[in-house]
Amino acid sequence: MWDPAVYGRFGDERSRPFHELVARIPAERPRQVVDLGCGPGTLTATLAARWPSALVRGIDSSAEMIDSARALGAPVDFALGDLRDFVPSPGVDVVVSNAALQWVPGHLALLRRWVEALSAGSWLAFQVPGNFASPAHDALYALAEEPRWKETLGGVVRRMPVPSAAEYAVELTSAGCAVDAWETEYVHLLPGNAADHPVLAWLEGTALRPVRAAFGADEAGWAGYRAELGERLAAAYPVTHDRAFFPFRRVFVVAQTQGASW
Repeated sequence: MWDPAVYGRFGDERSRPFHELVARIPAERPRQVVDLGCGPGTLTATLAARWPSALVRGIDSSAEMIDSARALGAPVDFALGDLRDFVPSPGVDVVVSNAALQWVPGHLALLRRWVEALSAGSWLAFQVPGNFASPAHDALYALAEEPRWKETLGGVVRRMPVPSAAEYAVELTSAGCAVDAWETEYVHLLPGNAADHPVLAWLEGTALRPVRAAFGADEAGWAGYRAELGERLAAAYPVTHDRAFFPFRRVFVVAQTQGASW
């Protein structure tokens, strides 16, 4: 289950990549814009402001996120759905996906299907986190493999590697797109203290969701795992001046389908 409040703890840090991605989409008057994995909808609402004449849709697989999005009252059609089932319909000129595709194994094939369905000159723009080899994730994976936790978390915690910007560029170029691909490593200065480590709070909004769900009603087990993970994160990311310095790599792609010059 997604918790919009927990996910939104670091709203500025999580929203910056979205804005930097969308700024590189030069579409002028798209007819329809679709945000796949729209989450609580706050960022999707900015798409409606960017392209006021477009029909803007937001799709997410979390009922909690869609409820939160609909409560915004934004001029956006929010709907519950799995992005894996999405098929661009005629009139869809821009497809955006922010920090969602990493949850879909083998999503290169999915990207190809979208490109094939989009009309010529349409835009596909997405961003995925590329920090799955970071100390934070190393700690999460290593701890889940220890005997104390393995029975509960076996098969639950898995790495979600994503292609590099170059690999995405090769794939989409071979599908006939013009491609702009790049990578950025942010250094987030997360406020907090070692007792309740800010990187732990960050992970609770994303990577720790399936871990928390696996413990179910076992509150003591979850508390024990969380405390031990917090200790490891504090060692990997020491809190200095009431901040944890948290490097975070992200991969960006903006592609235009064949039939139009860039």
